[in-house]
Amino acid sequence: MEKINLVSTSAAVALLTTSLLARAADLPQRAYAPPPVVAVAIYDWTGFYIGGNAGYGTSRNCWGFVPIGGVVIPDGCHNHSGGMVGGQAGYRWQGGPAVFGLEAQGDWVSLRSSHVSLVNPLLTDSSKVTGLGLFTGQIGYAWNAALLYLKGGAAVTSNSLLQATTLGGVGLNYATSTRWGGTVGVGFEYGFAPNWSAGIEYDHLFMGTANNSFSVPAGAAAVVNQISQTVDMVTLRMNYKFGGPVVARY
Repeated sequence: MEKINLVSTSAAVALLTTSLLARAADLPQRAYAPPPVVAVAIYDWTGFYIGGNAGYGTSRNCWGFVPIGGVVIPDGCHNHSGGMVGGQAGYRWQGGPAVFGLEAQGDWVSLRSSHVSLVNPLLTDSSKVTGLGLFTGQIGYAWNAALLYLKGGAAVTSNSLLQATTLGGVGLNYATSTRWGGTVGVGFEYGFAPNWSAGIEYDHLFMGTANNSFSVPAGAAAVVNQISQTVDMVTLRMNYKFGGPVVARY
């Protein structure tokens, strides 16, 4: 009798379990949302920018005396170094990791030095660079907010030239000149905050050789000198870029 009750109880439990499982299968299943798509912020270098720079430069001027015969006689060289400060503005385009740009830069500088003339030791030749400008194109490679670039284009310098007596420093011949040449450079820039970037840049200016006739009193013969010039400069830069600093990549 007990065996019959145990079998009946087991059958009832099995029947109840089957019924509950059937009802659970009919219940609506919970929908699980797919994992969210994560957007990675990528720095975008495209846009107009403006900024400032400051640094240090060295200019090398080599003088030559040009007599009536036209044969240049070397008259000595001097290097002059000093600080510079200025600004720049430009526009960049980015396509993938490649970055292209155009930029104009202007700096106030004070690079002044002199040497005793080899042709006439009674005279001292002096040169001073008072300002310079760069008009360049850029090509670079970007790793997100880091940018390494090369640049090249035209350069212009503003100069003051002086010949004075070696003893006493009495000025005899004075002139100013604006010279055009070329420039090449390399720089690294990093976007450290929204719309802001900082960098360092080296530029070499090759200004060629030019003849200069000093201004002298009326009736006197002009002293003609041939002067070559190069400039090397390292500047720290800070730029503000207009527009969005990042784009989303999924």
